[in-house]
Amino acid sequence: MTTTHAPAPPTSTAPSRLRRVAALAGGELRLFLRNRTAVVNSGLLPLLLVAAVPALGIDGELPLGPQLLVAAVGVTLVFVTYYNLVITFVARREELVLQRMRTGELTGLEVLLGTAVPTLLVALGQIVLVVVGVVVLGEWSAPVEYLLPVVALLGGAVLMAVLAAASTSFTRSAESAQVTTLPLVVATSALSGLLTPLSVFPEPVALVARLMPVTPVVELLQLGLAGVTWDGDRVDAAGAWAAAPLPLAVLAGWLLIGTVAAARGFRWAPRR
Repeated sequence: MTTTHAPAPPTSTAPSRLRRVAALAGGELRLFLRNRTAVVNSGLLPLLLVAAVPALGIDGELPLGPQLLVAAVGVTLVFVTYYNLVITFVARREELVLQRMRTGELTGLEVLLGTAVPTLLVALGQIVLVVVGVVVLGEWSAPVEYLLPVVALLGGAVLMAVLAAASTSFTRSAESAQVTTLPLVVATSALSGLLTPLSVFPEPVALVARLMPVTPVVELLQLGLAGVTWDGDRVDAAGAWAAAPLPLAVLAGWLLIGTVAAARGFRWAPRR
């Protein structure tokens, strides 16, 4: 007489995936905290840059509170998220860490997520500190529209992560990241509306600038936090949504471009 055994019920892999990503993220966070230079660059430099915005009288179209918040998000996304992730991805690749992790249970997406989470948390922490500072200074004002800043922050964080992964395809070492990341950093500083309002540029230049990767994030933040359009007009919540389709479309387009570029160009092992 043969005994048949009922097949084991399928188990969900979602909790195990989350545990693997959390374990990898915890390890990366410990490594990050041991690197004093990275901690200082990720913490002190963005705060100093944000503090310099009102002192220099930059972007006078916004009240001080929204001005500081827009600067905080823009600076942390570029300098903390994008720049640090390029260095981290390349360093792990050159040390063969990414290749070793892929030979285990971790999938490629889990490796990238676990590596990126600590940097994203640091960026979020910086933004929270600036929000607290704005409240303490008495410069907080209710946003004109709450959803647009959230979309800008989340979309911008994902965009910087995929652009960082894509940038590793032409970054041969962690040291060379200072050069390969320069185009995005310069374009962000000059043409995103973060430091100089787009309304001061000729219309053709402003139109090109609005198609840059970080510009839609800045536009959505300004619309949601202060009800200010790219050309300086003031609008209410309905007007903010009426002005939002173009920056939303540009942000979605860059997310698609960055994801495709990262999927095709990201290397798990160094070139030999």
